Amino acid sequence: MTNAFLRRTAVTLAALLALTLALCSGAFAGTTLYSGKEKPKYVFLFIGDGLGLPQLSAAQFLFAASQGKMGEDKLLMSTFPVQGITTTYSAETAITDSAAAGTAIASGVKTYNAGIGVDANKKPYRNFASMAKDKGMKVGIVSSVSLDHATPAAFYAVSESRNAYHEISHQIATSGFDYFAGGGLIDPDGKKSKAPKGNAFEAIKGAGYSVVSGRAELQKLTPKSGKVMAMNDRLPDGNALPYAIDYTPNDISLAEFTAKGIELLDNPKGFFMMVEGGKIDWACHANDAMAAIGDLVAFNEAVAEAVKFMKKHPKETLIVVTGDHETGGLTVGFAGTKYDNFFTVLQGQKVSFQHFTDVVLKDYRAKCGGNFNFEDMKPIITANFGLKFEGDAAADRTVLKDFEIAMLKEAFNRSMGGETEKSKDEMTYRLYGGYDPLAVSLTQILNQKAGLGWTTYSHTGVPVATAAVGLAAETFGGYYDNTDLFKKFCSVLGIATEPVTLAAN
Repeated sequence: MTNAFLRRTAVTLAALLALTLALCSGAFAGTTLYSGKEKPKYVFLFIGDGLGLPQLSAAQFLFAASQGKMGEDKLLMSTFPVQGITTTYSAETAITDSAAAGTAIASGVKTYNAGIGVDANKKPYRNFASMAKDKGMKVGIVSSVSLDHATPAAFYAVSESRNAYHEISHQIATSGFDYFAGGGLIDPDGKKSKAPKGNAFEAIKGAGYSVVSGRAELQKLTPKSGKVMAMNDRLPDGNALPYAIDYTPNDISLAEFTAKGIELLDNPKGFFMMVEGGKIDWACHANDAMAAIGDLVAFNEAVAEAVKFMKKHPKETLIVVTGDHETGGLTVGFAGTKYDNFFTVLQGQKVSFQHFTDVVLKDYRAKCGGNFNFEDMKPIITANFGLKFEGDAAADRTVLKDFEIAMLKEAFNRSMGGETEKSKDEMTYRLYGGYDPLAVSLTQILNQKAGLGWTTYSHTGVPVATAAVGLAAETFGGYYDNTDLFKKFCSVLGIATEPVTLAAN
């Protein structure tokens, strides 16, 4: 394809667009904003980190297949009356990270990957959560990952780098927001900071927050508790909640944190709550479809809490669900299955890749004392992933073929040999992506048997779905950029829709 051809194509498309806009009398001249007199009193924004249409489709196909049905059994966001498509590129690349995407949504400006609350020139901007707070609304930030991670941080912090976790965590204390819940903090003591500010938890307590951990302490909270930071007792990796597939009865779900937030935030002036399903993204980075679907279900259950609340306040509530980007390049379709899919094969998986790496393999190493034997690993693989080493592979999709067993043996040897996971060797990276070789090989083979494929261990640049229900929901239909979400939310809240620099306030 020549440059001349591309130029001619661009000129033709531009002319067609201009003609379309003229014929439509300016209907598409800008993003749709809300102009209604009645403003929502209660506003929910749910962000599925890494949630693209493939993740949504894979989950819905699996739910239908598990009931013996063809087609999709829809999640709540798919049933909402207003549906939109949102582009996600950052200021520097077609493929955004969560910091740039979160900043675009929260502050309305494009930035470089890793920027929090700043534009591409590192100029700081306000986010609409703080604007909602200025209007008298209470504000809640909930996430299944650490509360100083990129997406939640974009709604209360400003930082030139998403990795400045210590500095970001201290901005929880100065935010004045009413409810933070979910995961913990990555660097509360500033061990990775060049200029530690003191323990972040102490700063948060000093700002008047009650910092609690565990279900019993969460349940004690009432609207009279004041400002709150609430966490799960168990934060097994990255100070995040466990993957939903690995939940124990003692773990607090994203839905429970959302429900408690509704209880604590409800007041005559209303509230804004952002809820992130952060580990959908983490699972997709590791190409673990079943862990991702498990966290998507947990995310859906959190959305259900908002829908339950909306039924009590149908004329005062707006719920918007979106993704910040797609992760993993997931496809519903794989070369090895051609036009077929076998979604229920996924149900043989009982743990996430992370639990298998951190618990199952760790226990195996401890018990075998260095005498690693793949034959001993076979029943462990079958128990945790449902993959079988004997039987008719042509008749039973869960039976491993010879070349798949060979792949697992190679991965097992690499895992047991203590091979550096994040190898600089391109071939090794393509195979394992920086994860435990055996764990990621198992999820990939299982996914392929189900008819799912992956193209990357990173994000992709494809648009994501946005869905809305409730008062002003029509504002969120159409095809638009993620920066337009900021404008749409501002218009819904009755705030000026142009991005606002902090210097201007």
